[in-house]
Amino acid sequence: MSIPAEQAEAAALLRHLAGSAAPVETHISALFLGAERVLKLKKAVDLGFLDFTTLDARQRFIEREMALNAPHAPGLYRAVHPVTRGRDGALRLGGAGEAVEWALEMARVPPGDFLDEVARRGGIDAGLQDALGDAVAALHHDLPPVGGWDAPAAMARVIEGNRRAALAAGLPGARIAAWAAAAVAALDRLAPWLARRATGGAVRRCHGDLHLGNLLLWQGAPAPFDALEFDEALATIDTGYDLAFLLADLDRQVGRGAANRVLNRYVARSGDAALVEGLPLWLSLRALIRAHCLARTGADGLPCLDQAEVALRPAAPRLLAIGGLPGSGKSFWGRRWAPAIGAAPGALILRSDEIRKRRHGLAPEQRLPPEAYAPAENAAVHEELFAAAATALAAGHSVIADAAFLDPMLRQGIEAVGRQAGIPLQGIWLEAPLELLRDRVAARRGDASDAGLAVLAAAAARDPGAIAWRRLDTSGAMPTSI
Repeated sequence: MSIPAEQAEAAALLRHLAGSAAPVETHISALFLGAERVLKLKKAVDLGFLDFTTLDARQRFIEREMALNAPHAPGLYRAVHPVTRGRDGALRLGGAGEAVEWALEMARVPPGDFLDEVARRGGIDAGLQDALGDAVAALHHDLPPVGGWDAPAAMARVIEGNRRAALAAGLPGARIAAWAAAAVAALDRLAPWLARRATGGAVRRCHGDLHLGNLLLWQGAPAPFDALEFDEALATIDTGYDLAFLLADLDRQVGRGAANRVLNRYVARSGDAALVEGLPLWLSLRALIRAHCLARTGADGLPCLDQAEVALRPAAPRLLAIGGLPGSGKSFWGRRWAPAIGAAPGALILRSDEIRKRRHGLAPEQRLPPEAYAPAENAAVHEELFAAAATALAAGHSVIADAAFLDPMLRQGIEAVGRQAGIPLQGIWLEAPLELLRDRVAARRGDASDAGLAVLAAAAARDPGAIAWRRLDTSGAMPTSI
């Protein structure tokens, strides 16, 4: 990689101002790293899918990059500066005179704070996974819907473009042809659903390139940056497809458990359980994009091609319901079992506590007053849980329903959801000695459940009726899969 000759003088100025030995280069940018700031230059290149060869284009796209990214990482993106030539012929950053180049100023971020680096050192733990789900849900919530968008046609163009790119990158022709045929068949099935999603507001001008390398730790939380700025059509997509790049990258770099937890946190915050219908195609596309990007740079793209192929062959859906008293371990074991159940990235966990918090506009860990647990609200929470479970099962995605299920009518309700979907319910009833339950409830911190010792005592005194579900004692050895 090299900086075009016409930009050499501007690049020398930026290098001098940053005090950097050499820039960090990509195919389209050069970043000059200073002690406190980074100066970014867009290269005067035409790669077919983007054209930065004119000064006007570089100004337009660098200003677009600033506008897209600054709201989601306040203070990271600082300013767009003209590189000007003064009367003395010298170049200056932001000086008087004619603009001959443009530069973006950003804050310097420690290399270890980019999430691909965090992943490499095993640092994307459960807390960070939840924060990732929160960050992406907040990003999508703040974006306005795009009206009049032909989502199926746009997805068809994405499939065809990536088929060509995969072949050009040297990936096996027969496998790419088979992948493309399967992807088109999946799109044919999904087209009416994608169109309904677009009409309902799910298509937005998204990040467009939401993999781990384009997320960083900023002011103590994960934040997206470097959104795709050069192609509005490529970034005008369903929010579920935007999320899918992160899920596919987590699955590959961290593990299925991380991808599953981020999916479930995102749905807990957004309420968009319906997105799982698109995941097989979306995850496959995102994996194929990674495959041909790796292959184009000489790296091994075949593992990602494997991932793309498998995503289009999802497992049959299952329905589990996990009930029991507070502290019995419903959420803990649901999270342990979910990644291995059904299609990637594992079962959708629908937790009554999280649904209740979302209905009141709160994060799962925020507490609700007692009136939020009135009978009418309890009924509404469980109706929403059952409806979301029915939607996901109809889409072919596995579900874990996580609630106390102390009322026999609620157990019958989730069983009815399974019957309607033609999927037998696998009911799991967790239990443990009451003293152990008290210890667990008293020790809970930062959990979606508001149940304290008084709630536990009242629930323990209640007769749940006959329990026909499989009973497991969580005080002893537990199955690692279910």
